[in-house]
Amino acid sequence: MDRLERWPGADRLIDAVRAAVRAAPLGDARDALHGRWLGHPVHPLMVQVPIGTWLSAAVLDALPGQRRGARALVGVGLAAAGPAAVAGWTDWAELPKEQQRVGLVHAAGNVTAVALYAASFAARCRGREARGKALGLAGLAAVSLGGALGGHLAYRQASGANHAEQVPHLVEPGWHEVGDLAGLPVGRAVRRQVGEVAVMVVREQDDTVHVLADRCSHMAGPLSEGEIADGCVRCPWHGSVFRLEDGWNVRGPATAPQPAFDTRVSQGRLEVRLRHLGGTTDASDAA
Repeated sequence: MDRLERWPGADRLIDAVRAAVRAAPLGDARDALHGRWLGHPVHPLMVQVPIGTWLSAAVLDALPGQRRGARALVGVGLAAAGPAAVAGWTDWAELPKEQQRVGLVHAAGNVTAVALYAASFAARCRGREARGKALGLAGLAAVSLGGALGGHLAYRQASGANHAEQVPHLVEPGWHEVGDLAGLPVGRAVRRQVGEVAVMVVREQDDTVHVLADRCSHMAGPLSEGEIADGCVRCPWHGSVFRLEDGWNVRGPATAPQPAFDTRVSQGRLEVRLRHLGGTTDASDAA
């Protein structure tokens, strides 16, 4: 798997497929396919239907008198595979090259599985049960391989994971000094440190200051290098848009909001404090 991540042999194909996926006229459906409405990628949820129905079909194939049930399960899995694949390709197009290399093989395994199950369904409809069962088992092997590669993407390469999740665990409670307010440029993002955590700081004309964790929750892109417009910051890597006021992910592919900080100025020095979930503030802290 490590060698596959580093193998550039399919990079031209990856670039062509990525361009085609990004050019697809999906509109607002693109964010829905990323799972922004759900708070995490929707593709892993959608693939449970084809995998579950095909595994169940294999169980029924091992039992006598279950031909119709097994055939129906294979058909349901085929119907569900298409939407799951569309969501998967939409996520894949916004991943780093190392993950796209693994993802391409992951997709190839799943496409093979769909082809085998389509042939299995056709054979079953013609009454060729033995052939249908054999093709179904081959399809189950292919989708299992695809699933293993998907697990590598999710758990080894952290595809779809919230890359800002660690921020609340690294920032100590209370207020932290960031620097002189006068030294911050107006209307432009700069990077500063709060302990071990890099933060993006934006000062407005009225000296209102917005502070978000600098590393994008999607794939850890540097938000401080992004474009500031309409009260939001756009990640320079994959285009996720976050609201400066509270870090809300206005546009994907990011599915998680960005950790935000409360701010105050004391004797000309900017101080920040990690905002509680939901933006609540303890009365004692405010005092």
